[in-house]
Amino acid sequence: MSHKDKSRFVSLMTKNTYAMILAGGRGSRLHQLTDWRAKPAVPFGGKFRIIDFVLSNCVNSGIRRIGVATQYKSHSLLQHIQRGWSFLNGKFGEFIDVLPAQQWVQESWYAGTADAVFQNLDILRDTAPEYVLILAGDHVYKMDYGKLLAFHAEKNADMTVACIEVPVKDANAFGVMGVNGESRVVDFTEKPANPSAIPGKPGVSLASMGIYVFNTKFLCEQLIRDADEPHSTHDFGKDIIPHLMNAGYRVFAQSFEDSCVRDEGGNSYWRDVGTIDSYWEGNMELTKVVPDLNMYDKEWPIWTYQEQLPPAKFVFDEDARRGMAVDSLVSGGCIISGASVARSLLYSNVKVHSYTTVEDSVLLPNVEIGHNVKIRRAVVDKNCIIPEGLVVGYDRAEDEKRFHVSANGITLITPEMLGQDMGRIRRAKG
Repeated sequence: MSHKDKSRFVSLMTKNTYAMILAGGRGSRLHQLTDWRAKPAVPFGGKFRIIDFVLSNCVNSGIRRIGVATQYKSHSLLQHIQRGWSFLNGKFGEFIDVLPAQQWVQESWYAGTADAVFQNLDILRDTAPEYVLILAGDHVYKMDYGKLLAFHAEKNADMTVACIEVPVKDANAFGVMGVNGESRVVDFTEKPANPSAIPGKPGVSLASMGIYVFNTKFLCEQLIRDADEPHSTHDFGKDIIPHLMNAGYRVFAQSFEDSCVRDEGGNSYWRDVGTIDSYWEGNMELTKVVPDLNMYDKEWPIWTYQEQLPPAKFVFDEDARRGMAVDSLVSGGCIISGASVARSLLYSNVKVHSYTTVEDSVLLPNVEIGHNVKIRRAVVDKNCIIPEGLVVGYDRAEDEKRFHVSANGITLITPEMLGQDMGRIRRAKG
């Protein structure tokens, strides 16, 4: 097959694919950061939400029929999708279906990943795609799903799983698999207590990314079968994949390295930002001179809701009162008023007042930091008002009295921890 013919083949496959994004999880390892929002709705990268990355992968891959299954505290997620992703045009068969658990099939909420798709079988039947792409909505990465679909077709697979290499010490949070020389899955264990390493690669496991490809008819058959199993937890990793392997179906795994979108240096990017430490680290990476995640890539843009805001503003230029930010990302609507910001990431509408220093921190939207504050190695949640004179990140024992401090010493601050009655606002805005 020529390059031109293969490109057309992949284009036809993506056009005939329906992507189902599972975005209903809380993400409990993020602690109070997900008290009022689902993990896919958590802000990331200064102006995005985590779900923007998987949605952008879909659109950039040519998949423009998308369903987003929601459940846990989904208001801000739904609002973001409605505001930021309305550019898809139904006249051309492009759309995003928002799929809360409506109990059409049975009187229960989504019981597992497979059940979330099963309860929306009517959507799949009405859309009638040739392929269904199942995606997790809570990781940050850049991937061409067209290459995954082409691999699925070339292997004549019944199911294809996208996989990535992770350290063995972290693999108990994933489905861990073994493959043969043809990339066929020969062993799979969901979240094993003692993950196995890749032969010849000690310390590294092959992990499922929670990304699956099915032919639509086959998927429907398996979901209906699984729904009738009284002892099933109705989960792809725990139930669907083990059954398919035991029954002799063709389950294959494609390495993320074969379908990732690389930067100019040839590097791939994937991050699980599911803990306070990894979330902080993922944001901090973006402040580097050359970050691992290229957000300036015009060939593979990250789409999101663009709020109308004035430019960032820096005021006062005195020795002890200079508005400045270095090695930092500062979003629209921010005002740095006689304060010093270093190696930090400021989301929209953040205000930092005079004689304050902010270092190595992530400030989410609408944060206001008072005068004479010292804050470092912190994640400050949306709508926080940091009082004058507060010191954070210098004395762990003192910080732990009021805030959540992670294993690596990152301090999480929320309005509730500050004693600010922001619950009503947070429920409305997320």
